[in-house]
This record gives sequence, structure tokens and C-alpha cells, in this order.
Amino acid sequence: MSERTVMAEDDTLPPFLAGRTVLLVEDDGRIAEEIVGELTGRGFNVHHEETGNAGLDAALKAEADVMVVDRLLPGCDGLSVIETMRQQGIRIPVLVLSALSAVDDRVTGLKAGGDDYLTKPFAMEELVARIEALLRRPDDTRNTKLSAGPLEMDLIERRVWRDGREIDLLPREFRLLEYLMRRPGQVLTRSMLLEDVWQYRFIPRTNLVDVHIGKLRRKVDAPGEEPLIQSIRGTGFQLRVSD
Repeated sequence: MSERTVMAEDDTLPPFLAGRTVLLVEDDGRIAEEIVGELTGRGFNVHHEETGNAGLDAALKAEADVMVVDRLLPGCDGLSVIETMRQQGIRIPVLVLSALSAVDDRVTGLKAGGDDYLTKPFAMEELVARIEALLRRPDDTRNTKLSAGPLEMDLIERRVWRDGREIDLLPREFRLLEYLMRRPGQVLTRSMLLEDVWQYRFIPRTNLVDVHIGKLRRKVDAPGEEPLIQSIRGTGFQLRVSD
């Protein structure tokens, strides 16, 4: 069994990342090394295990804030690890990594108790974005009202306001803004939006996200108002609001 804990040394972490620990369970040494390097460079603490059994033991100690687990592991496989965790009441958010990209495989991973699913090969930017999204996930998604900066949203009446100005949104625009408001300050990739807002389980070559973001931005950011919806070059989009 191999275990490695790497501590981040970054005094400029955003508050929500400070002290956060990622439990990585990955038996491919090259992939693990790349992930550990990327995450520690971003300011995370990373605890790495190479086998499912070791990963499960670490998870049951509840010392991690988020878990990244490979689906195919020696000994106890990744899905069995997740199922055992959930049976024992461990609610650590889990990102499943797998070379299996078929819809049925993704569904199986999520039904086992995974919170998100990323297929190999993947871009490190995508991995980081998904981890941050899991860490930003609301503790209680049953709230019927959301607020982010000057934005207010009523999920029951399906109405939105900015500083008292009501914004008329189409259903897809409402869903897109809801997704952004639940993750203020988070950089959201196009593939994340296509999967979570449009429910695509494959990533088509399309400018669909950009078109809808453009329409939403024109309604949310009226002339003279501070722009809230920001484009992050080469990555995606962000709802940037003051704390």
C-alpha cells in the first residue's frame, strides 16, 4: 500500500479552499502524480491512496472534504468503495474517474453514490473545476429562495430580481442562472453546463452555451450596471459577485 499526503503552501487561497483536503484514490502512478501536482499547486491538501481498500479506510476516517476515486482499482473497485461509504453514512462528495464513457457506465457510477463522473482522458482544468463545484455545492438544496450579490431568485414562483428590478427569463435561461447562482465565483466550464443544465451525456461541438450565456447576460447586466456574468478565456464562465 502506498500513501502520500502533500500539504499545500499557498498563503493566497480563496477562503472556501483554505484547509480543504482531497482524498485521491488512483492506482495509475503517472496520473496520480499529475493530479497531486496540479491540486497542490492550486492550494489543496491531497491525500493519495493506490488501492480501493486503503481508500475506503481513509474515507471512513472522514478526514477529507472531497474524494476523487478511479472506478477500476485493484482489490475493492471504486464503485464498491463508494457504495460502502454511503451505507455507513459517509457523505463526502465523490468525483468518479473512469475510462468507461458510455451513458450506462456513467449512470451506474452515479447510482452507486458518486456525485459527479469524469471520463479519461481529461483536462486538469476540468478536474479542478468539478472538484471546486462539489466543494461549493449547497448544503441544503431544498431552499426555495436564492441570493447572490444583487440577484434574488424565487424557485417556486420562478421569478428573478436584480436590485429590485425584475428580470423576465425563459425557462432555460432561468435554469442556467440558477446554476450560476448556486455557484457564485466558481469558474464553470462549457461541458459542465452542457451536462448539468442541458443534461447532455456527451459533449457536442456547439456554441449553444455561448449563445444562451449571451442572451442571459443582456438581461441580467443591463446598461450601466456592473457586469456580473464574466467570460473566462479558454475555460468557461463565472458569476462574479461581491461577498
